[in-house]
Amino acid sequence: MGLISNATTIFDAGSMAAGFGGSLVFIKKLTASGSGTLSFVNGASSVVLDSTYKEYFFIFNDIHPSTDDAEFTVNFRDGSTAYDATKTTTSFRAYQFESNSNGVGYQTGQDLGQSTAVQKIGQLQGNDGDSAGSGFMHLFNPADTTFVKHFIVRYGHHYTNSAPGIIDNYTAGYGNVTAAIDAVQFKFTSGNIDVGDICLYGIV
Repeated sequence: MGLISNATTIFDAGSMAAGFGGSLVFIKKLTASGSGTLSFVNGASSVVLDSTYKEYFFIFNDIHPSTDDAEFTVNFRDGSTAYDATKTTTSFRAYQFESNSNGVGYQTGQDLGQSTAVQKIGQLQGNDGDSAGSGFMHLFNPADTTFVKHFIVRYGHHYTNSAPGIIDNYTAGYGNVTAAIDAVQFKFTSGNIDVGDICLYGIV
């Protein structure tokens, strides 16, 4: 059975018709090895982060900090050399500790109001040998010079501060700038990114 809307076939025999849906176009993979930062800069090292795509998708794979209780962050560059785009954001988390303590809550210490500071997208992440974090970030239309630049992040990681467990972080916000965002940088609040990789895709 097919799916038809307004006399147009959208799905038929399990396949989407041509012209519907999008696809991921691989752009660049950065791999950490004791790296202070991982930065995606438009026009450098084959990175595309401009008006070519209206949406960009970053995937974080097994991000491991060198320092215990470090927090994973992101920041944006808006035409200068500094990663200090003004942002307004909100954040909440869900957690489940190995002790079976759990909950969901708004994170007042992670949101920003018209701030140029780094945006924390993780919390106190463990650096045990088996600890790591993974997730993704959507960045919408960074080359636009009229509207704010929206982004959405989800990052889950092993947490070790008070009790071992999983923290599932949700962050959303916008760069409140009219200039284009032309670079994105990831780092921990202390220490290096020990290992892990981040892949950048454009969405058609």
